[in-house]
Amino acid sequence: MKNPYLVVIDVQEKLFPFMHEKETFLKNLQILIKGFQLFNLPILLTEQVPDKLGPTIEPIKSLLSDIKPIIKSTFSCAGDPGYSWQAGSHSSCDGVVLAGIETHVCVYQTERDLIRRGEHVEVVTNAVSSRDPNNHRIAMDRIRNNGGFLTTVEMVLFNLQESADGDTFRELIKLVK
Repeated sequence: MKNPYLVVIDVQEKLFPFMHEKETFLKNLQILIKGFQLFNLPILLTEQVPDKLGPTIEPIKSLLSDIKPIIKSTFSCAGDPGYSWQAGSHSSCDGVVLAGIETHVCVYQTERDLIRRGEHVEVVTNAVSSRDPNNHRIAMDRIRNNGGFLTTVEMVLFNLQESADGDTFRELIKLVK
């Protein structure tokens, strides 16, 4: 994948406080978002019924202030017409990178549906979370068995970088330290 888009799934006020290892998850997600911004790659943001679960948490919203969230009620982003419309505008992209919450519900179902459509999907294992670590582990196993790829924040970003030179590389090093 040289030209993916990132989907940040449902990192909302009423969900985030209950996530397992939420501070580590948040730090990794922020690095991932900043990395995609560094490479000028597209980012989509979703919110699951925000009237009930609240908006995206401020530390993420502030990084994505120019992005209007896709409001959805389906667990799978791929089942939402707004997502499909926005994702369709990124048809030149060669893959989808998924991050957010919860791993075993919205992330898993999105990955499953995108794989069924024949898309290349990578799930960032250290930028997804669930309330229960067992749900997270089982979802990771199912994602791998579905044909999705498991990756990490640094694997994705250094794969995009490809070489240890240039201004982007220097900025990337600062970001991951």
